[in-house]
Amino acid sequence: MQGDIVSGVLLPLILAFIMFSLGLGLTVADFRRILGQPRALLVGVVCHFVLLPLVCYLMLQTMGVTGVFAVGFMILAACPTGSTSNLLTYLARGDVALALSFTAVASVATIFTLPLIVTWALGHFLGAARAVDVPVGLMMGQVAFVLGLPVSLGMAARYRWSQWALRFEPRATRVATVLFALIVVLAVVKNWPLLRDNFTSLAPFAVLLNVTMLAIGFGVAWAARLSYRQSVTLGIETAVQNAALALVIASSVLKDDAMAIPGALYGVLMYAGGLVFALAMRRFTRTTPSN
Repeated sequence: MQGDIVSGVLLPLILAFIMFSLGLGLTVADFRRILGQPRALLVGVVCHFVLLPLVCYLMLQTMGVTGVFAVGFMILAACPTGSTSNLLTYLARGDVALALSFTAVASVATIFTLPLIVTWALGHFLGAARAVDVPVGLMMGQVAFVLGLPVSLGMAARYRWSQWALRFEPRATRVATVLFALIVVLAVVKNWPLLRDNFTSLAPFAVLLNVTMLAIGFGVAWAARLSYRQSVTLGIETAVQNAALALVIASSVLKDDAMAIPGALYGVLMYAGGLVFALAMRRFTRTTPSN
């Protein structure tokens, strides 16, 4: 019952405030600028929907991870980027408008890509292909209520009460940072039995995948001659996954709790890796031109 309250009520409220604080720092002009630079979105799509599943599969083969755990990691790699990526981008002084836009695009595209990847993974690693019925309503509801609505309210407040928003935004950022830390603690507490029993065998893989994708996302974007802030953003967007959706697919759709273990592990460890990356990039962003 306590777990249901945390996952069903408390975490959505915390994320809603975080997204509202992000919205306070955005204007419509930010999104017009992103639409005028589609190359960044294209690079993000390649990194997230092509390189992430491919790298995950190659690492599984190299490190000898098989069976339900391998499927679990492929489910994770097939999920959209997580909402927390937007906060990490904000902390890293990255391109928040790009992060928000890419999160929305990724969530929609995943409706079509996730069933293909997961069905293939089931057949490849378990020897049986089963159709995967993606919980579209859950995924789109998450985008609307945890991402879209709070951000829209924040942007509306910025437009209607701009002076108040400009004064409140720094305070909201500090509160959002504390709440983000609380999310990490709650995630550890909620998934403690899974983490305790499987940490030593699967955690190294999760950490390596996270670090590798942070580096690949940033490196590919930088090689494509995107700005430093956009490169930082796409590094985060490539590595921070919607672990909650991975748990739903494994436990509720496929009804296999063992497949949920990789998502639970990665869902905790990616916060640590992402936060270290964001804070490290933030230091360099202070002296790096935005274009």
